[in-house]
This record gives sequence, structure tokens and C-alpha cells, in this order.
Amino acid sequence: MPIPVTSFDHVRLTVSDIGRSRKFYELVFGWPVYLETPADADEATRELLWFLFGGVLYRISDTQLLGLRPVAEDAFHENRCGLDHLAFTLPDRAALEAAAALLDDHSIPHEPIKDLGPMSILEFRDPDNIALELVAHS
Repeated sequence: MPIPVTSFDHVRLTVSDIGRSRKFYELVFGWPVYLETPADADEATRELLWFLFGGVLYRISDTQLLGLRPVAEDAFHENRCGLDHLAFTLPDRAALEAAAALLDDHSIPHEPIKDLGPMSILEFRDPDNIALELVAHS
């Protein structure tokens, strides 16, 4: 019998510069911080939060988290084994168009919105070149 998965719980992206990545993700998505290691954390707190690796977890929804782990030593490329891209669902085409405007306002390069029949997508990349998509289903 297959494992009865109902959703993703969390995704963690490995990044090269936590400050730069936080600035990007907080600007673009504005998710609240769920858990992070405080900059002035004592050794006991650092040991307790070892699994963050000095990174951060954002709350996307009541049941989903996205984490940034600052230990990358190379650049992302979708043709290596592992992650190809990460896509986020938006409520409708208007939200997709508003997202494109926000990216334009902050000079974040992106592809034009593409209509793929059952969905429209907006593609862009984070500071580590990780491929991101915003999706609005028809």
C-alpha cells in the first residue's frame, strides 16, 4: 500500500548568503518568520536550534514551511540531480499580474507570464539562481 501523503510539510533551500536570501524572500513573499537562530543567541540556544544551520524557517501556511539553509558552496543548476524548480500557487491571474509588477518594481528579472492551458506561470530566480515559479490555475 502506498504511503498516504496529503501535502508537503516543508521545503528547505540551501543558499550561499543568508542575509541576501532573506532580503529577497522577505521582499518578494513577505512570509512571517516561524523559527530562526537569534543573532545574539547563547551556546545553549544554538545547540537547541542546530537543525537551522544558522538559517530561517518561514510559515507559508498553517501546515507548510519554507526554510533557508546557508551552507551552499556552489551555484544552483536545475540540470543537476535534485531540485529543478519550486512553484507556488497564487489564487488567480490577477495575483500573477500583480506579482510580475512587484518583481518589476524591485528590478527582479523574470520571464513574461506564460499561458499553458490549465495554468499560467511566472518564472524568476532567487539570488542563488534557484528557479522559482508562481502559478495561477485556470
